[in-house]
Amino acid sequence: MARPYKCRKISNPPKMRGFDPVGMVATELEPLILKMEEFESLRLLNFENLSQDDAACQMGVSRPTLTRIYNNTLKKLAYAFVQGTTIFIEGGHFKFEKDWCKCKKCFRIFESAINHKPCVGCTDFGDDELISLNYITGNEQI
Repeated sequence: MARPYKCRKISNPPKMRGFDPVGMVATELEPLILKMEEFESLRLLNFENLSQDDAACQMGVSRPTLTRIYNNTLKKLAYAFVQGTTIFIEGGHFKFEKDWCKCKKCFRIFESAINHKPCVGCTDFGDDELISLNYITGNEQI
């Protein structure tokens, strides 16, 4: 029996759900799914410019595991760019380090619903305008 996956720590949720290729008719190819931990590896290594050791520590995995996650990410992104495939960022085995919420209207991400202030440009304000990003479906947090 295979060893169960450890939950990877995600510092910040992505600001978007995915990407569509511009200037193409939708392809017959299925959309590519980039897992949350794959997105986080790309963010930490390429955007934050962390070393693999530091990024692995921040995600709560070993350096070889981070390398496998990152290499898989690069293969998926290369395939999506070459084939013109839509990319969705969702799923995986992870947990957020904080309680993240998103505004239903302007899609702004907040660290917590506590002491939440109205979004700039949003006309309505209330507890029902925020949705939690920390919900679980099965063994995967989406």
